[in-house]
Order: sequence, then C-alpha cells, then structure tokens
Amino acid sequence: MTSRTPRSRALGMYLILLLVSCVLAAWVLLAHEGDEPSPTESATPWGGDYFPNTLLTDQDGRQVRFFDDLIKGKVVVINFIFTTCSDSCPLETARLRQVQQLLGPRVGQDIFFYSISIDPLSDTPEVLKAYAQRFKVGPGWQFLTGEFDAVTDLRKKLGLFIEGVDNGRSKDHNLSLIVGNQSTGRWMKASPFENPWILADQLANTLQNWKQPSVEESYVDAPEIRPPSNGEELFRTRCASCHSLGPQDGQGIGMRSIGPDLIGVTRLRDPAWLNRWIREPDRMLAEKDPIALELFQRFDQVPMPNLRLDVNAAQSIVDFLEEETERQQLLQAAQAP
Repeated sequence: MTSRTPRSRALGMYLILLLVSCVLAAWVLLAHEGDEPSPTESATPWGGDYFPNTLLTDQDGRQVRFFDDLIKGKVVVINFIFTTCSDSCPLETARLRQVQQLLGPRVGQDIFFYSISIDPLSDTPEVLKAYAQRFKVGPGWQFLTGEFDAVTDLRKKLGLFIEGVDNGRSKDHNLSLIVGNQSTGRWMKASPFENPWILADQLANTLQNWKQPSVEESYVDAPEIRPPSNGEELFRTRCASCHSLGPQDGQGIGMRSIGPDLIGVTRLRDPAWLNRWIREPDRMLAEKDPIALELFQRFDQVPMPNLRLDVNAAQSIVDFLEEETERQQLLQAAQAP
C-alpha cells in the first residue's frame, strides 16, 4: 500500500467537510420548510383572529363589520366620541377635520376615518349624520354606532379603554386616537392635541411605507422658528382646530373655520367676558348669555368645548390674541402702498 502525501490528505479532509456542510444545510432547510408563511397567510399577528368583527351601523344606516369592512388591509384612524360631549369630542372632531382637509381626496381611497359612539342610546344614525354635517366632514369618514357592550369590548381590544374611568357613571373616556395599517401590523396611539400636519404625515407617508415620493425642499427655505409663548402654545393646541387667525393663517388649512376668526376679537369683546367665555362656554350657553347664543346659532350650533382652563391660562390666550392682532395690523400697515 502506498502512503498518501500531506497534500492528498488535506484534500480528502476538505471534501469530507464540504459533504458534511451540504448535508447539514439540507437538513436545516427541510426542518424549517414548514415555517415560511404561505402566500395567503397574514404577515401580521393583528389579523381577523385578533380584532373583533363587531357589527356596527354607520350614519347612513348601513351595517358593517369592524374587521371585514372597515380596517382589513387599510390605513385607518379610529376614535371614540359621543355627540353630547361638551369638551374633548368636539375638539377631537375638529382636529381630525383639519387632518382630513390636509389629506384631500386620499381620505376614502387609501386612508379611512372612523368615529365610533360610546353612547349608542343617544347617538342614533340620524344624530351621527347631523353631527357630521355640523362639522362639515368630507367623504371617507364614517360615524358609527353599535351595541354598548360590543363597542366597549372593541375599545378594550384597541387599548382605548381605561379601567376606573371608562366604566364609571360619567362619560369620561380615553382621549387617544389610534392610527394604523392593518396589513403591516403597525399601530400607534395619537393625541387629539397633535399637530394636524404631523398626524397627516403619519397617515399619508409613515403608515403607507413611504409609497408616495417626497417633495424635495431645502432647509435654506425653512422659516425662522421662534419659541411660542404659553398663550400661543395653548391656542395652537386647543383653539386652532376651530379658529383661524387672519386670512393667511396656516392653521386654517385653506378652509372656513368651524368658529369665528379671532383677529381683532380682543377689540370686539369685553376682556372679562372673553376670559370667561374661553373657560366656561357651556355654562354661558346654559345661562343664555346673548352673545354666546348668537355665536352658537351663527356657527351651525357647534358648541364651543369646555377645555377646563383656569383664569391664568385663559388670560394667556387673550394676551396672545391681542399680540397677534397688533402684529398683523403693523404688518398690513407696512405693506400698504
């Protein structure tokens, strides 16, 4: 028998290792062959086996199923309201109206809005339709009602139910909205005080996996940012959903505001009346204050919400409105020929 050279022995070992590697690779592929999702299998755990297929009725009296008809394969924004709410719900509806205006015709095509009532005894389809009309909402936004227990279970499943608050005697409820893309399983909560441009961007771009190309803009053209006063911050987060500040105000989103434009309001109203109106509009309406009643009738009977602000916070807003009125008047005077 002839002895093997070191080179031939090394070659033999290499071939053996290569064979073992191929066998192991084949074994791994076979072991995991059944782990790959089939083409028809959902790529997200948030599918039909997670969400209840709650039966709901929209403002036109049509019955729909929550999963099958409303969210399956869609980018959506969902909130819970009741039409007799005098504080957070009108603000939330007005804010979403701004978002809808920013998104334009995409609402109803690849983005869908759903407001679901937590007070089905009062909020019949007819009541919800009138509520939507008062806020002048556009297509692609449905207002819905359903059985109380079923809606409560739905709120719990969406993480929009707070034990000890939502199950109390009052209608205090979680103020968060939820936005998401059911097909990708991406869901997030948002505040009703969120900047409408940010929320619109989340719905139009982030949750759409950036399918729309972004418009190239230079940071050189970005406006100078100044820190807002407390009054301006309160106005932008609490009041701008319903009120504009002059014809050039970007918060107006190019549409008529739900409430009156507030440039010059500090010159029109008594300061003490204005401060109280910001704090207690519901009480002033109940007391049949003549100015409050006239505004209520003139602006489609949409009640101004009670934002639960104290005297100092209300005065901060009044001071900002006066400063903004003065600023715009000076600007107009400087631009006059």
